[in-house]
Amino acid sequence: MADTAKHLLLVEDEAPLRTAVAEQLADHGYVVEQAATGEEAVARLADFAFDIVLTDLRLPGLDGTGVLAAALERYPDVIGIVITGYGTVKDAVEVIKRGAADFVTKPFQFDELLHVLTSALEQRRLKSENAYLRSQLEARYRFEGIIGRSRVMSDLFQLLETVAATNSTILITGETGTGKELVARAIHHNSPRRLHRFVAINCGALPESLLEAELFGHVRGAFTGAVGSRQGRIEQANRGTLFLDEVGNMSLAVQMRLLRVLQEREFERIGDPTTVKVDVRVIAATNSDLGRMVAEGTFREDLFYRLNVIPVALPPLRDRRDDIPLLARHFLDKYAAELRGAGASGNGSAPAGPQMTIAQEAMRCLMAYAWPGNVRQMENAIERAVALSLGRSQIEAGDLPAEVQQAALPPPVPDVPFPDEGIDFDGYVRAIERELIRRSLEKTRGNKGRAARLLNLKRTTLVEKLKRLERGD
Repeated sequence: MADTAKHLLLVEDEAPLRTAVAEQLADHGYVVEQAATGEEAVARLADFAFDIVLTDLRLPGLDGTGVLAAALERYPDVIGIVITGYGTVKDAVEVIKRGAADFVTKPFQFDELLHVLTSALEQRRLKSENAYLRSQLEARYRFEGIIGRSRVMSDLFQLLETVAATNSTILITGETGTGKELVARAIHHNSPRRLHRFVAINCGALPESLLEAELFGHVRGAFTGAVGSRQGRIEQANRGTLFLDEVGNMSLAVQMRLLRVLQEREFERIGDPTTVKVDVRVIAATNSDLGRMVAEGTFREDLFYRLNVIPVALPPLRDRRDDIPLLARHFLDKYAAELRGAGASGNGSAPAGPQMTIAQEAMRCLMAYAWPGNVRQMENAIERAVALSLGRSQIEAGDLPAEVQQAALPPPVPDVPFPDEGIDFDGYVRAIERELIRRSLEKTRGNKGRAARLLNLKRTTLVEKLKRLERGD
């Protein structure tokens, strides 16, 4: 079932006006969320892709200009409408130049506001060009192909810039699909070793005997099938960078040989007593808990400490949801360009048409999904959506995988019997609210902060709800 409602964020510090406008908009089919300050509005924008942001220009703290700037930066296709008082029309016009769709002047009739909203929605439907500038994406939010502007990614970029200039061994940890090899390549290409080779090997893809031969090389006749001498990956990476992916899958015997390389910067090829000296930087990566493996005896403690000189932890996509619009547009540009290129090679010319965009309904699905496969899974979802778009200029929610579409649907309403005399609506809602809070506190063993995060509430909001339920309000 598609979400066809239009989601609107109303930002107004005058509570009576805000409430009245929200109620009238809800009566006309809009799904309205309210914010009393610009800061509150920006926080809501980080978690949800609204169709429309309707904001007063004059707000305490962050004003409407800042709210719209934040909204348009995150969602280039969002509709921004400004509410302004008499005498500040000049300011409103200036905001329109910066990307707002229109403005209304206080005091206004609701029909006037409704007309402005309807017109803006129609203009967006007809508008096909994406105003997002790829050059800004690359210049401001990327570190050698790694995309993000969230706080956690900004901190990661600073760390990568610092460690790239060093020669220290690095251990990258993160779930599958978070981009560990991409980060390793970024470190190499920003390091003094960038003029030499980046050599990668997946330690989990080879059995022990083959992995040892791949890493250290061998001479002719060293074992059955060794018909010639072969240089190993360590030697190939001399003066450059060796990337060991899924290092937790190494056997203890191979771990011991790798430890010597890290300690002494030397090794022997299989079947050859000659010692080979190397100058190589090692970057290892794993999605395993090496600390737990050390405790279990399946990973050498001394090797763990040699690898973990500089730990780099990559966050899962669910912990940086405000990067999802940025990533989605990056992958959309990538695969739309490939689709046009395929059309050019097959038909003699690329399909004509505007740059592809992502419908806000589809963006809501992308932001609501948990992405257990992280960025890699999201890239696959966008590639699929582009392939299924059939030449349309916009990706719709129906183009996304079924599990992603389902993520944005509201939870099912319990089957409630309706007696002839009706139900106690407020009491029923309070009972559901009480049960949700009870279960969240039970799951977190009474930790209100973690319970609030499970409920997507502020901790102060959860505390107030608890007090209200205790009072029986």
